Amino acid sequence: MGVSAAAAFGGALVAAFALGRPLIAFLRAISAKQTAYEDAPKSHQTKTGTPTMGGALFLLGALAALIAAPSPLTLALVALVVACAAIGFADDMMGIRVGRNRGMRARTKLLLTGVAAAGFIWIVLAAQPGLQPAIYGLGQVSTVLFAILSVCAIVATTHAVNLTDGLDGLAAGTVVPPLAVVAYVAFTRGQNDIGVFEVAMIGSVLAFLAYNLHPAKVFMGDTGSLALGAALAGGATLTGMQLVLIVIGGVFAAEALSVILQVASFKMTKRRIFRMSPLHHHFELGGWPETKVTTRFWIASALCSLAGAALVTVRP
Repeated sequence: MGVSAAAAFGGALVAAFALGRPLIAFLRAISAKQTAYEDAPKSHQTKTGTPTMGGALFLLGALAALIAAPSPLTLALVALVVACAAIGFADDMMGIRVGRNRGMRARTKLLLTGVAAAGFIWIVLAAQPGLQPAIYGLGQVSTVLFAILSVCAIVATTHAVNLTDGLDGLAAGTVVPPLAVVAYVAFTRGQNDIGVFEVAMIGSVLAFLAYNLHPAKVFMGDTGSLALGAALAGGATLTGMQLVLIVIGGVFAAEALSVILQVASFKMTKRRIFRMSPLHHHFELGGWPETKVTTRFWIASALCSLAGAALVTVRP
């Protein structure tokens, strides 16, 4: 990690931390407050009224990366993160206006993030004419297959991170290890601009955690969760790790899978597999304190990320 990476990390960390309190005050002033999800554990009702959309701080990480390591690929990543943050912002605003944890329909968010992902891939391919893409586990692939798998990876990851954002510090802390793996792979491959982008995002996430740890002073909202998912999946795409995302983002995959299994089971058998989904609520209702769930998921994320790092190191 060179000077530009250190500058991007430090700049994002300091800027996001310094602007955290003013942002929280601003969000309170405009009544941008979270309403607890009606079906969440009863303990979550105390979270109602906490400012949301604090994930706007993550855009400082993207900006720091663009300043420290300007390139067409950095710009593409910034565009993807901003687009997904904008989708999340619209969703957050809809929920705030109706005073319920209900924003746009899931299918609408899926479609919009799919469009953002497709636009990102188009920019990436246009910036690298003649590119012969390769994906870990598959080797060299066609441009069409690369585009399809990349869009699927981005859409799946953004929404998996969104589902994980249900406890104080959970999504933010869980995303740091996989972001670090993507940065590591990028630097080892000489893709320094991508590595700088990922470490800058880590800087902004760590600053955000200072305000998001239990008891949270601010939530990231969909503005932040979709942006984080985009940063992770976008970097993984540019380093050929679309399939490895399932490993390094194992916690996010498990959270999404728990929702899919729960819905399918209830529709087919009228029975639930988990006490509640996503998975973190299952452990909450099992008696684990919120902080215990969060730290255990962080540890699981770190272990999954180490496994993913070993995988890409051994098998190119």
